[in-house]
Amino acid sequence: MKMVFRIAKTELRTLFYSPIAWFLLIAFLVQCGLAYINALDGAARSQEIGGMSLENMTRLTERIFASRGGVFSVVMQTLYLYIPLLTMGLISREVNNGTIKLLYSSPVKVREIIFGKFLAMMVYNLLMMVVLGLFIFDGLIHINHADAGELFSASLGFYLLLCAYSAIGLFMSSLTSYQIVAAVCTFMMVGFLSYIGTLWQNIAFVRDLTYFLSLSGRTEKMLAGLITSKDVIYFLVIIYIFLALSIYKLKAGRESKPAVVKTGRYVAVVALGLVVGYITSRPSLVGYFDATANKTRTLTPNSQKILKELGDAPLEVTAYNNMLGSFYYFGSEEGRNMDLARWEPYMRFKQDIHLQYVQYYDSLLDNPNIMRFYPGKDFPDMATQRAKGMGLKLSQFKSPAEIRKIIDLRPELNRYVMQLKYKDKVTFLRVFDDQLQWPGEAEVAAALKRLLQSEFPRVAFLTGDLERSIGKEGDREYSTLTKKKTFRYALVNQGFDVDTLSLEHQDIPSDVTTLVIADPKKEFSAVTMAKIRKYISEGGNLLITGEPGKQSILNPLLHELGVQLMDGMIAQPAKETAPDLALPLMTSTAAGFSKSLVKGLKDSIAVSMPGATWLSYSDSIFKVQPLLVTDAGKSWVKKDRFAADSAEVVYDPAAGDEKKSVATVIALTRKVNNKEQRIVVTGDADFLSNDELGRYNVQTINFAFNTALFSWLSYGQFPIDTYRPEAKDTRVSVSTDAVDILRILYIWVLPGILVAFAAILLIRRKRK
Repeated sequence: MKMVFRIAKTELRTLFYSPIAWFLLIAFLVQCGLAYINALDGAARSQEIGGMSLENMTRLTERIFASRGGVFSVVMQTLYLYIPLLTMGLISREVNNGTIKLLYSSPVKVREIIFGKFLAMMVYNLLMMVVLGLFIFDGLIHINHADAGELFSASLGFYLLLCAYSAIGLFMSSLTSYQIVAAVCTFMMVGFLSYIGTLWQNIAFVRDLTYFLSLSGRTEKMLAGLITSKDVIYFLVIIYIFLALSIYKLKAGRESKPAVVKTGRYVAVVALGLVVGYITSRPSLVGYFDATANKTRTLTPNSQKILKELGDAPLEVTAYNNMLGSFYYFGSEEGRNMDLARWEPYMRFKQDIHLQYVQYYDSLLDNPNIMRFYPGKDFPDMATQRAKGMGLKLSQFKSPAEIRKIIDLRPELNRYVMQLKYKDKVTFLRVFDDQLQWPGEAEVAAALKRLLQSEFPRVAFLTGDLERSIGKEGDREYSTLTKKKTFRYALVNQGFDVDTLSLEHQDIPSDVTTLVIADPKKEFSAVTMAKIRKYISEGGNLLITGEPGKQSILNPLLHELGVQLMDGMIAQPAKETAPDLALPLMTSTAAGFSKSLVKGLKDSIAVSMPGATWLSYSDSIFKVQPLLVTDAGKSWVKKDRFAADSAEVVYDPAAGDEKKSVATVIALTRKVNNKEQRIVVTGDADFLSNDELGRYNVQTINFAFNTALFSWLSYGQFPIDTYRPEAKDTRVSVSTDAVDILRILYIWVLPGILVAFAAILLIRRKRK
């Protein structure tokens, strides 16, 4: 080891007695400084602007350091340019100067030469980490509650990448006596290792090997705060391969061995590295450490519990992939490793998840007009043309007739869908028409939990009296909330069974967990009313949504609950909204239904209710608690109904208008048959409608509130609670004026000091 340290010391002297090492260190300092100051300045400006800008100030540690435009990502875009300029002369310089022969003739071993020079590069890399550490230390000071664990993980990934580049550059330097050629070869090898993950992806075993060798994205998890054994081992394997190749290359210059032996050595080194990498990347052998403060890179405890309950029986995931679908890439051969990465968080806690793929082609039921883009062609011809355009053969895909013999996917609109099978139970997991597309943790956990249960929360919507429909797409209907399979937050994608029920011809099944009476337009028949009353008396849960003008229909039923829909409407005129749009606020009781609603309560985010009336109530056999209440300072109760597009709506006490805070949604509870009966009554039916759920408004919280209602009515069975505490690093303790001072320090003063020190050192060296 003494000889290794001596060689490393000599190499470091050579490095720092040349301008290139100092130039790169200074350039690295300036680049880190620019990236850090720009990101910190953006956060400080957003904070000083205030208002809506503060909404985007979350996870500042990741935003400033690891996100696109952050310090690590900016530096890593050009990192491959730094190291080759340093490593290009490690061995080639010895060859040019003739000193390699002296080393060969000395008692120094070849591996000591390689290890010594690599150790020198490791020390130089540490100096680069010290430069980066200046900004990490500054971030820990100036970002309130900075995530130190995430920064540690990112630093580890960055250093391992530096060392991997150094090992590659060292080997390339041993191949040629020309330093520029060595640098170019290093660029090419880094590029090849970044690109190799896209090669031969249609061959399963080769795909695993090439994907393992790929440098592309290897540091992503560590930059995000998750350290995995397979990523660490990957860098160690890359370092091992190129150091071993360097050793055998130098040995080849001083030994007389047949070409077969020399080649065999190289092949053995690479093969051993691939075997180690392949074995250690198997899901059952991968270790994980989530370094983030809130464990954001790990499944929530509820999801982990569900996976644990699945036990030792395997989970089979069969992806049915329609070649004509817009989500084909999820199940394509080229996308297999990406698909595996999406399932990796779940395989971390259950290794025996087996992914299978069935390729087929069939008409898209959510895009029936696709044929108009292929005039003059029938369906098989169109499929053939599409397959040829993707470089595939139609024979690789099952025809519509063949796939329907296996499974009929028409109820799933012939879209990309995953069928989860556990023992003898199956359920579907879908992709969605939103920006995320892939199912999130809540949707996956809900599907997994359905595999464990024999009974699920069943929500039955009453029909027969012109109630809101769960099958229609109209603005006032409820299909988005309930059965729209392409919508992430629909009840069917959150674990619920949803159905309709006509009490004229059916009794209420015993497995119904919630009965929904959604804005009926006709009075209930005696038969229907009797069945509803019986359901209530037996302790059934109920959601009743009313509308202004329908008081006479629902009040007879509500009277037995001690509740009444009152006459008139809520008026809340504003410049941006119609005067009949009530924006009641949640109570603490409502916020207690879901952790996701707590922030809405804190920030006074409203639920939008177009055309709402108010509710009067009194405690009788039920305990009554308001869930949504109006703001008396912004709204009032208008005695008579009014049209939203009529003349200006003004407060008129002479006409009976009253300025007071009233409840628009209430919850009723009581103990019946050893369980808590839960009933919700609302003075508006539109807050659940397609129109309201399709209208994005950051000032309303309809999505979360509606989901929380059904969660409460199902005793929290679904949706699965995957809530995470909000990150605390949401503010910086520095002003824009202070950032300007830091800009001068990091971009001018420190680089200037380093330039002066390097100049003095190099001038003194030259004089000697």
